[in-house]
Amino acid sequence: MEYINWEAFWLTIRLASVTTIILLIIGTPLAWWLAHSKYWFKVIIEALIALPLVLPPTVLGFYLLISLGPNGLIGQLSESLTGQHLAFSFTGLVIGSVIFSLPFTVQPLQNAFLAIGKRPLEVAATLRASPLDRFFSIAIPLARPGILTAIILTFAHTVGEFGMVLMIGGSIPGQTQVLSIAIYEHVEMLEFRQAHILSAIMLLLSFFSLLILYVINKGFYARAQHHTSI
Repeated sequence: MEYINWEAFWLTIRLASVTTIILLIIGTPLAWWLAHSKYWFKVIIEALIALPLVLPPTVLGFYLLISLGPNGLIGQLSESLTGQHLAFSFTGLVIGSVIFSLPFTVQPLQNAFLAIGKRPLEVAATLRASPLDRFFSIAIPLARPGILTAIILTFAHTVGEFGMVLMIGGSIPGQTQVLSIAIYEHVEMLEFRQAHILSAIMLLLSFFSLLILYVINKGFYARAQHHTSI
């Protein structure tokens, strides 16, 4: 247990949790709009959201570092309002993680909303349900597998990120040093025992996150098929 970097562990969990909560708040209405919008520029927004999937993390991290730094627009705005820089801070890590994990939240939610179809919402509309009521009482319950997928994928992806968080946050113990960076530094110093332990923690955390996802979703679809057959 003495080989476990608990500061890095809890900082990683905190970063992943905050990122997931923020992305659920932002990504849910965005995914709903993308699923139902017919505007021509929707494809441009979808491409921008998916960009982190193909863009090297260091490239995104570099441009975020420039933007969040003391000479960047966002960094200067933050300094004028709060007196603090965003680069090499936990807040900066959250901003970078939200941008980098955005497709892992939006795409599962968008697919889930598309799978619902228009029929349940149209039936609810004939019963005089308001658009907000249809969203929370019909769409959200039916999209539950997609919501769960978005939560777990976003959390797991944030836990495992390395290049982007290294560019934005560096490696400040207790502030920006997450597990992936701690593993890298242990390997650099040839401390393979510590690296093995931290890597095993991340491996188990990722595996059980996906296992929970598959088990719950399998149970959900089994119940759905059972109700359909009845």
